[in-house]
Amino acid sequence: MSPTSRPRRRAPGGTPIGRDFNRSCAGCNPNDEVSTMTYDLVIRGGRVITATHELTADVAIDGEKIAAIGRGLHGRRTLDADGLLVLPGAVDGHVHLNLRTAYGRTADDFYQGTVAAAFGGVTSIVDFVDPRPDQPLPEALAERRGEADGRAVIDYGLHMTLTGPMIATRPAWRDEAPLVRRAGCYSFKLYTAYPGYYLPDDALLQALEAVAAVDGLAVVHAENWPVIQTLTRRFVAAGQVEPRWHPHSRPAITEGEAVQRVLALARLTGARVLIFHISCAEASHALALARAQGQVAYGETCPHYLVLDDSAYLRPLPEALRFLCQPPIRGLDEQQALWRAVAGGDLDVISTDHCPHPDEQKQAGATDFTRTAGGISGIETRLALLHTFGVRRGLLSRSRWVELCCTAPARIFGLPGKGEILPGADADIVLFDPTRPVTLSAAGLHSAIPYSQYEGVQVTGYPVTTLSRGEVIIADGQFSGRPGRGRFCVR
Repeated sequence: MSPTSRPRRRAPGGTPIGRDFNRSCAGCNPNDEVSTMTYDLVIRGGRVITATHELTADVAIDGEKIAAIGRGLHGRRTLDADGLLVLPGAVDGHVHLNLRTAYGRTADDFYQGTVAAAFGGVTSIVDFVDPRPDQPLPEALAERRGEADGRAVIDYGLHMTLTGPMIATRPAWRDEAPLVRRAGCYSFKLYTAYPGYYLPDDALLQALEAVAAVDGLAVVHAENWPVIQTLTRRFVAAGQVEPRWHPHSRPAITEGEAVQRVLALARLTGARVLIFHISCAEASHALALARAQGQVAYGETCPHYLVLDDSAYLRPLPEALRFLCQPPIRGLDEQQALWRAVAGGDLDVISTDHCPHPDEQKQAGATDFTRTAGGISGIETRLALLHTFGVRRGLLSRSRWVELCCTAPARIFGLPGKGEILPGADADIVLFDPTRPVTLSAAGLHSAIPYSQYEGVQVTGYPVTTLSRGEVIIADGQFSGRPGRGRFCVR
């Protein structure tokens, strides 16, 4: 169709930008053609990538909000984005900063972790509240916010964790769930694994009922804990305690079965559910089947399942122990199946499950893998890894990349104004150089841990500038934000 065969529409304050963009840009006013308007800041000439389209355009910012998208926009300040991709700020809905575990605290607090996130193009995170069994949920929320407020440099939200011991011993939790929901905890973390967290089926049912009652979202770690415990005891008794036995102690079927069970109970209760860190085809197939039957259910996977494989557990000590996580990193067949699920829409978001244990916590399992603190550090590397191994290999379009890392997480985790480049949205924007070569290394990353599971991995494409609510906080390899500028997001 020629340009003259249909009317052209205009972005506020700019020149015509075309029908396809405006179909998805409900905030654009086609009658506003005031090209002389001057904005606080204009990002000029970049390739704007959203979850539905891409085009070359200027993006104008007033205060903390995106004001216009068009061409020929005028700003008191200008950022030249020629040759760069202009993305919505990435949203990481699954991170563990300053997490208290049996091994001690994770290494990144809310300052260090959110600085690392910003260098990676992340402008919003969702972390967790882990109440003690006897602790009221509103008190736990206030305590956790006290750790983050004054430290976070980007905006953050919190999931509220409901544990088996809490449900078994303190009935008041059910009356407190609506209180924390109104206070901004839209999502509730449930575990079918781990001592101190494990929800047997009766407790899982009660937790899902409570989530449904407050119109929340259940985010679930799904593995069959009793079976895993049985298998693990057998390996230890046989002296099979090297890291290579870790994935065998938690085989894919123990994840797939647990996902099916969680989905069944969620369907029974009417709860909306997101399955965290899916690592195998059996789990993603169960999710796809549930959705085909009309269930409101979502799936998340992580970069380490898409980029790494189980040969990492064959590396020499101490390196192999750094790759222990739950569910485990699996073989190449499972990795390829996950890529198909991600590309085909069976999985909805990619988060990092960033859990930066100090090396001494990792090396606690030097003589027995079951004593190792599980977790992968990746809050800074997600956009670059998915661009290199997904977009550049033709497995993902650039719009699908943005949908998985930015737009869908904001929508599913309940973060209004995030994850989109539209007038009225928060001016959380990343300038991404798609040709920049980077060799990942702990020395070049910003987590507090002195190692990286992606050490030596070569990526092409990297964030170069990060704006949070209109403020440039990363540019030219330097952080210019301040502790505490990040806000708690009521979701």
